[in-house]
Amino acid sequence: MNASLRLSLTSLRAHRRRFAGTFLAVFLGVAFLTGTLVMGDTLRASFGSMFGEATSGTDAVVRGADAITTPGEAQGVRRPVDTSLVQTIERVPGVAAAAPNIQGAGQLVGSDGKPVGGQGPPTLAGNWITDTRLNPYRLAEGRVPAKPGEVVVNRGAAKKGGLKIGDTTTLRTPDPVRVTLVGLATFGGQDGMAQVTFTGMTRADAEKYLTARPGQAAAIDVRAGPGVTQRELVRRLTPVLPRGVEAITGQRAAQENTDMISGQFLTVFTTFLLVFSGVALLVATFSIHNTFAIVVAQRTRENALLRALGAARRQVTAAALAEACLVALTASLAGLAGGIGIAAGLQALFPAIGFPFPDGDLVIKTLSMMLPLAVGIVICLGSALLPARRAGRTAPLAALRETAVDGSGASRPRAIAGSVLGALALAATLAGVFVTPSVWLAGVGALLALAAFVVLGPVAATTAVRLLGAPLDRLRGVTGGLARRNALRSPRRTAATASALMIGVAVVSLFTVFGASLKATMDQTVSRSFAGDVAVSSPSFGAGGSGLSPRLAPALQRLPEVDTAVGLGRGVAEVNGRGRALTVTDPVALARTFDLGTVTGSLRDLGADGIAVTRTEADRQHLRTGGTARLTFTDGRSENFTVRAVYGQSELAGDYVITRAAWAPHRIQDADSVIAVTFKHGVSADAGKAAVRKAAARYGNPEVQTRDEYAQSSAGGIDMMLTLVYALLALAVVIALLGIANTLTLALHERTRELGLLRAVGQTRAQLRAMVRWESVLVGAFGTVGGLGLGAFLGWVLVKASDGASDTAFAFALPPARLAVVALVGLTAGALAGLRPSRRASRLDVLRAIATE
Repeated sequence: MNASLRLSLTSLRAHRRRFAGTFLAVFLGVAFLTGTLVMGDTLRASFGSMFGEATSGTDAVVRGADAITTPGEAQGVRRPVDTSLVQTIERVPGVAAAAPNIQGAGQLVGSDGKPVGGQGPPTLAGNWITDTRLNPYRLAEGRVPAKPGEVVVNRGAAKKGGLKIGDTTTLRTPDPVRVTLVGLATFGGQDGMAQVTFTGMTRADAEKYLTARPGQAAAIDVRAGPGVTQRELVRRLTPVLPRGVEAITGQRAAQENTDMISGQFLTVFTTFLLVFSGVALLVATFSIHNTFAIVVAQRTRENALLRALGAARRQVTAAALAEACLVALTASLAGLAGGIGIAAGLQALFPAIGFPFPDGDLVIKTLSMMLPLAVGIVICLGSALLPARRAGRTAPLAALRETAVDGSGASRPRAIAGSVLGALALAATLAGVFVTPSVWLAGVGALLALAAFVVLGPVAATTAVRLLGAPLDRLRGVTGGLARRNALRSPRRTAATASALMIGVAVVSLFTVFGASLKATMDQTVSRSFAGDVAVSSPSFGAGGSGLSPRLAPALQRLPEVDTAVGLGRGVAEVNGRGRALTVTDPVALARTFDLGTVTGSLRDLGADGIAVTRTEADRQHLRTGGTARLTFTDGRSENFTVRAVYGQSELAGDYVITRAAWAPHRIQDADSVIAVTFKHGVSADAGKAAVRKAAARYGNPEVQTRDEYAQSSAGGIDMMLTLVYALLALAVVIALLGIANTLTLALHERTRELGLLRAVGQTRAQLRAMVRWESVLVGAFGTVGGLGLGAFLGWVLVKASDGASDTAFAFALPPARLAVVALVGLTAGALAGLRPSRRASRLDVLRAIATE
């Protein structure tokens, strides 16, 4: 064992408490990262196993060859296949069985009258496949549907809806259908496919309610005979299939389903957690650096004596790095164990809060262990590198100095460097916002702004602490004045301590401002574009929900209180070779209830072969009034549509509008996403809303909301996102709090003799505790104010860059109440961080403290 390592081990044994905060910071960061990776691996493996088990009897799937995918959608829409192909497939040598798989949207209504699911994951309905090996669902209770109106639902959906065998309820297809529950099913041994709900119907009912016309299916599932492999089965099927239809192996179909879950949920989930792991580790970096910087400063005389006795610079630096390495290794290894515990806790927690993830053992891969271990060690060593180099540069004569003066607050090179970084950050963000709208360029500017804040921290700390601590002289007298002077004594230390909290508060503030801006944008969009009195909608996010019956809008139109009721349906098609979403509606009624801006051409003349396009999309696709656009639909047919109108705004109406007559030949399962209703003159809002709600109750009881209520519900997912942000970023605040507490403890150790002298000249224990607590509050206030300013600035940058880089007009909003809560949390963190150091300081033995060198 060389001298540097022996010195490091001796120092760690003698000063274990100095590195307790560093150990915890590394431990928490590594544990969070490890837990995220292990949880992601476990969920992917569990879903893969579940799909593999559920579809083990399906050896091939026959489906439409091409999918139309619209921007922002991960999964495309495929053309249906003719069920008559089943007979052709069954005659192929090696085929044991084949069954049509008819599938569409179908949302159950629970016993409380509320729809089950639809808040993200799909709500599916389909025919109950009688071949038990081809059916991915297994009957767990009851019997299979045999008569019209009988259904089997997955057990998880039944539990969530409070339904049991024998109950009668409504199934939205989207037309309301009265159904009787006769059986419960499982999927791959689980109560369901994650949050997806499934309702199994008779084949006749599925064709009647889930397809535009009988004889169509989403796919045909095929089972091979003995001795025929999946690849061989696909090879035999391919020659008998018509053009536009393909066969894939069952393994590939299962993998695509697993990838769909990964793409729609797991990727977002794990990315979200990884981002906050990164934030936690970034916060930990500042805390670790600050701890090592203080330890090196405290050992200036010790290092100088080592140099005077002949130790080389390299040896002193190596000793400091060895300490950091030992702390990093032990904390990271403990973090790996903690991360496995976090993953196990999440696995047990999610089912308890309504997310029934598949059962299964934790999957611990080598990469999920090695990556967090490497990250923890690199971050700890990287944070300690500069203090270690500073220790190696200690001059032997420094042993003769009593104290070192921190002049970082008045450092001209630091001020110049920080100002240059700030100017570059401002230039990059302004370029990313106004010159070339780009979220990535604005992100570069945001990183430069963060660097500028860190570099300028000691310079700003002097002024900030003087301003923030000015009231303390009047409010707390000598105690407050001493707290302010202690915070001013080392601007670099104050800034570095506050930086950890600043980063956490900045990220919270960033998401708070961006979330408030998104809500303001939604409210602005609805207020500007929606001219109706009420909106009828089926609550759902993403692919969830079944939509509204297309018969509801005509029924509302017949009400004596209603002037106009227009439904907005959704379709997809390739427009000149590019997948695009279509709005299917009555264009004339649409213009009366939505502000479409300036319209060129005529919306009255669309007919069955005309289309209306937004001006932005027309410019992008090089279309003009009177021109032609070629639309290819999911049924494989292509038609030329004449552009008969170009309108200005698309926020709620979409980029492309066609009539129901144009869509009818190509539709699969027709549904409206929202119905806008305007009342006749003289009809009160309450009377009109009551009439609409009564009429809508016969169509599955959808929500009827005023314009303001519709805007708030449309932005409901944003509050959910912010709640998750606040919960996950609590970890960053905890790490920052540990950093402040650790720094204060080390600083008090450095000032042991000074504290003893203060007690000797009459300072009481209570006054000493108050002095330390107020010093902690000042550090916390500096970090909080800096974080609020940085977060609000970055939020503005993100909103403006998103506004310029997309067709949506984003509105910037500062939520004062939420930011005030963030500020209060930051100040409270500063106060809490000072509790333990202040108690330790007040318990010092006065005579021993005075005798300390």
